[in-house]
Amino acid sequence: MLHINDLTYRIEGRLLFDQATAAISDGWKTGLIGPNGAGKSTLLRLIKGDIHPDAGEISVRKNRRIGGVDQEAPASERSLIETVLAHDEERAALLAEAETATDPVRIAEIHTRLADIGAHSAEARAASILAGLGFSTEAQLRACAEFSGGWRMRVALAGVLFAAPDLLLLDEPTNYLDLEGAIWLEGFLKNYPNTALIVSHDRDFLNRAVTHILALENRKLSVSAGDYDLYERRRAESRAQALAFRSKQEAQRRHMQAFIDRFRAKASKAKQAQARIKALEKMQLVAAPVEEQSTRFVFKNPRPMAPPIVRLVEASLGYEQTKPVLKNVNLRIDQDDRIVILGPNGEGKSTLVKTISGRLPVLAGNLYKHKKLDIAYFAQHQLDELKAKQSPYDHVRALMPDGTEAQVRAATAALGFGADKADTAVEKLSGGEKARLLLGLITFHGPHLIILDEPTNHLDIGAREALAEALNDYQGAVLLITHDAHLAEAVADRLLLVKCGEVRPFEGDLDDYRSLILETGKTAAQEKRGDKNGARASARQTAAAAREAASPLKRKAEEQEARLSELNAILVRLDAALSDPALYKDVARATKLQKERAALTAAIARTEDAWLQALAAYEAARAAEPA
Repeated sequence: MLHINDLTYRIEGRLLFDQATAAISDGWKTGLIGPNGAGKSTLLRLIKGDIHPDAGEISVRKNRRIGGVDQEAPASERSLIETVLAHDEERAALLAEAETATDPVRIAEIHTRLADIGAHSAEARAASILAGLGFSTEAQLRACAEFSGGWRMRVALAGVLFAAPDLLLLDEPTNYLDLEGAIWLEGFLKNYPNTALIVSHDRDFLNRAVTHILALENRKLSVSAGDYDLYERRRAESRAQALAFRSKQEAQRRHMQAFIDRFRAKASKAKQAQARIKALEKMQLVAAPVEEQSTRFVFKNPRPMAPPIVRLVEASLGYEQTKPVLKNVNLRIDQDDRIVILGPNGEGKSTLVKTISGRLPVLAGNLYKHKKLDIAYFAQHQLDELKAKQSPYDHVRALMPDGTEAQVRAATAALGFGADKADTAVEKLSGGEKARLLLGLITFHGPHLIILDEPTNHLDIGAREALAEALNDYQGAVLLITHDAHLAEAVADRLLLVKCGEVRPFEGDLDDYRSLILETGKTAAQEKRGDKNGARASARQTAAAAREAASPLKRKAEEQEARLSELNAILVRLDAALSDPALYKDVARATKLQKERAALTAAIARTEDAWLQALAAYEAARAAEPA
């Protein structure tokens, strides 16, 4: 399908590709990965022919259509469904011709071709794609002009998916999707009948949606079968082998050089020394793997604060007093909470965090905050608030007006901007660098609560891993909205679901939520088509809901089991202490430990009973689930 041969390309004098070669076969769903700035988006432009290589060639099999999302759908008065349907140019042209054709033979040819391309089911397919990307039936009939740029990017994505090109090129498609949309896209791409090449930094997405990985590293391309986790394991093994082999070569060189230095002047050994000199000259050292530049996030820890730090009581939230987005919200946040907020776009996730951060007032009810509470709030639009002409150093200097030059430089470096970047104007920084700078600035003084609304859109895989690590090391509270399931799983210890005007705990994990989304999506699609198997789909939805309802029982059983293990471990240590004859020289201590053992034995019995009851309740709930 796609062949890249000896590709060389420079941009503004910087070499992005150096005789890079790769091939992608028909039907592959390939994830294109690499650090920010490596040239992934440039490669897509080269494939499409928007720009041309300095050397080498890129070839796509003849008569194959290439499609991608270059920009958001135009803000026209045409409805969303009409906008998506227009992406099938052949269908649109045939329908237009059918309106004016008079030749019976040609009319028959038109209708035959329309049947061949499934034109009569096109509207249902377009509606299904729009629904998967978060547009309700009512929204699909509204004009494009009524939607913001982010939503029109979804419309453009829907259009290219509907057109089903032979080679589908997508550049970070999940950046303008919520978690629900990303999960739907995973399933769509798995069943996509043609070839796809997708730039992505979303690790979970790459593990679920692709069959191959195309890695851009050190200006070269390499293809490997499997998901991202498999690619990473193979890469780590390869790097380890390369390092081991190079170490072995270097040891050989040192040994040979020592022989040469010692015996070169001796006549009896001169011939052997000369032979080693020649062997040394011929030895080609394996290149050592280039060390990756690691992104680093450090969030200053706050001073401890008495819980709760935030509390919402019977609160109504929104923008208009008469039209609250969320009602009767009850929520408590403590300083050690790690909360991920789930729910489709438009349901009120951002409304909730804006209210907590103080950017929106409470419409009704109460919002209580600790009087000394410091909140850091990050959202993508805030990148525009950075001063374009100023450098990272200038931004840090504003926070440290009394700091010395050395202190400000050190603080700037701690945010990840060393001597090479500290004085670079913000307008010349990459999106990932801007995001890192903003995160560093808003957390500079050690906030008690960090609110992150889609923080990963400009971060590569390494930076996302570093962000997860920093959030786990941070000793304050975290509220996170993200489409990156891997980041959510790494950070969350509580899940909140914002949907249908409510905020409620989600008593399950992200796999449970994924299953619920997929089951709900299947049911909705079947009902929309009037599928004769709708009853069966409804049963699956009921089963998914039953699994969700059983999740608290499962969690309770697991908690009791974990507690039982802890108590038994303590009992082992107590018994070891009581078995020591030396203990009984101290009668008071021996008596105390014996009393503790008796109390512990009783606690174990109670916990075991509670565990068995919880386990029985969970098993009964699962047994009652529909088949």
